[in-house]
Amino acid sequence: MKLIAQVKLKPTKEQAELLLQTMQRFNEACDFISEQAWQAQQFRRVDLQKLTYYAVKTQFGLGAQSAIHAVYKVADAYKIDKKVKRTFRPLGSISYDERILAWRVSDSTVNIWTLDGRQRIPFVCGERQREMLKALDGQADLIYRSGEFYMHQVCNADDQAETDPDGFLGVDFGVANIAVDSDGVLHQGKTVKAVRYRHRQLRQKLQSKGTHSTRRHLKKLSGKERRFATWTNHNLSKTIVATAKGTGRGIAIEELGGIRERVTVRKSQRAALASWSFSQLRIFIEYKAKLMGVKVVAVDPRNTSRTCPCCGHVDKKNRKTQSEFLCVICGFAGLADHIAAGNIARRASVTTPYIPTILSVPG
Repeated sequence: MKLIAQVKLKPTKEQAELLLQTMQRFNEACDFISEQAWQAQQFRRVDLQKLTYYAVKTQFGLGAQSAIHAVYKVADAYKIDKKVKRTFRPLGSISYDERILAWRVSDSTVNIWTLDGRQRIPFVCGERQREMLKALDGQADLIYRSGEFYMHQVCNADDQAETDPDGFLGVDFGVANIAVDSDGVLHQGKTVKAVRYRHRQLRQKLQSKGTHSTRRHLKKLSGKERRFATWTNHNLSKTIVATAKGTGRGIAIEELGGIRERVTVRKSQRAALASWSFSQLRIFIEYKAKLMGVKVVAVDPRNTSRTCPCCGHVDKKNRKTQSEFLCVICGFAGLADHIAAGNIARRASVTTPYIPTILSVPG
């Protein structure tokens, strides 16, 4: 499996200026290549290389390998859409390979190509990233974000062979509760919702003022909410995969692609739905499960929270409220998200019957 090791570069002031100049020149070259591609209506890598390679080296002072990477960046951009001429941010990312980039993990430096030749720049990272850098497998991207330089290096990670699961751990994704599993464990979203609400209110207040100081504050806040949500999803996915691995089960999740287009919500709920990061959580679960050899199955989510696990009756009225389930036929009751997780687990494996253990039948 390929994973990304993110490391933070610590250049001197002169090296930082040189990196910025290199990024600007590289993206100017990309704009030039894009213009030529648009005029000639040629978007394949080979065609663009024949059309622009020597001009890029001469006009922009890029090395041979950097010129090739500029061509590849433009060609990849046009794979998305050939109906609109592509333009590139002045400080957009630059890709590197082993010919113009060399890691020295032993002394925490990276030797990187710039317009003024190679520069050896110190970097800092965690122990996990340091281990990942010992198994390079592909190119790296230089990224400038919030005044800092980062390298995103593709690395090879050994994944375990997938084992036949003894049943499945069902996981129901939600907004009120980020996730609820079929064992009845609730991973509540109160903290994430509170952070998002606080940041949303603060952004509105700062944007309404529009002064220089408020713009500086907004820039400082940029990405903070997203990083917190990512950190939460990483920890949650790690817990879910560890639970499944420790009990010899697979993981059953919902197939929620396109749910934002299908679901209609009140105006007050739009912001919460738009910021719901279920897709990221699913990606984290899937890649962590693959590393641990845990099978992941995606099932149809329709009526999972409206189906009674005892009598099988499906009815919209079974969902009394957002959090409560009460079967109108047999009276089975419990937490709606927990029942949905159980139904998801059963759909993943019809040979593994699932009966909730912490729910109660009233009366």
